[in-house]
Amino acid sequence: MKRVLLTIVALGVLAGLAGATVVGFGLYNVSARQGHWPGVTWVLHTTYKQSVRLRSPAASEIPDDLADPDRVALGALHFKDACSFCHAVPGQEQTATAQSLNPGPPHVVEAVSRWEPQQMFWIVREGVKMSGMPYWPARERDDEVWSVVAYLEAVRDLTAQDQAALTGTNPGPASCSACHGENGRSTNSYVPRLDILTPEYIGEALEHYRNGTRRSGIMQQVALGMEDETIDRLAGRFGTDVGATRLETSPQDKETAGYVLANQGTKDVPACSSCHGSNRTADAPISPALAGQSRGFLITQLKLWRDGKRNDGKRAEQMRKAAQDLTDEQIKILAEWYAGQ
Repeated sequence: MKRVLLTIVALGVLAGLAGATVVGFGLYNVSARQGHWPGVTWVLHTTYKQSVRLRSPAASEIPDDLADPDRVALGALHFKDACSFCHAVPGQEQTATAQSLNPGPPHVVEAVSRWEPQQMFWIVREGVKMSGMPYWPARERDDEVWSVVAYLEAVRDLTAQDQAALTGTNPGPASCSACHGENGRSTNSYVPRLDILTPEYIGEALEHYRNGTRRSGIMQQVALGMEDETIDRLAGRFGTDVGATRLETSPQDKETAGYVLANQGTKDVPACSSCHGSNRTADAPISPALAGQSRGFLITQLKLWRDGKRNDGKRAEQMRKAAQDLTDEQIKILAEWYAGQ
């Protein structure tokens, strides 16, 4: 037994010396053109697959609205801007640069065939070391990651024509209107309407996205390289100096849970209208108008405020305190009521 143990120790020392020699003298060729030694690719890829499967969330965490066309459309537009350079899209070939990478990024159609939605979520959010696959820039924005996954799930059945309908045929980056709609009037529930916001509020939001104060993997991708002049121009183009929103409320509407919650609040939740409603003054752009805003967007933002994952704007502390006691059901009621105004 002693001889066996000594042999094992000796072999371990020799293996360590051999590894140190390979590393220290640069004997392992790291050229992407040369590829790996036999067996190394299998070891790395198997490690990758098993790691993803071990750490992915449960299938029960997949959102019920994963197949929502609006969520798919939002994910498709971001994928086109941020991911298609490597993975391409249905009906498109990968670039020569992408095909020269090692390991090579799979074409999106091939990539989605390997994974379940919860596993794709983990890969998009966490990235993969030493593969060129980045992690999601805003980890607190799981809602955005799920939008990308929604698109990846839809890719399984997308034709080139379907892809063009989602993102257009222009090979360049998507315009602001592609997501936010013509003149800022978004028809996508997960994308905010800009035409009901003031230029000052839009400009402030873009500045916060640019410097990372307001976290968003989608909007930081767009805003990071913006000059001040560009921000001012876009804010002026899409924003409206409309002042406070005056709602004509019917007697029947005043009996609804949404009206009561928005205008009267509860013992723990203050009335939204005190800052965002008819009592909001025209010179208060830091309190954005909510009437007519996109439902899915409102739900997401209220949850971010409530859960302490958003911290931007001059009234951030006030907004966090206002939202901290909201339940999921109350958030849904508020979002549906404001979106319907």
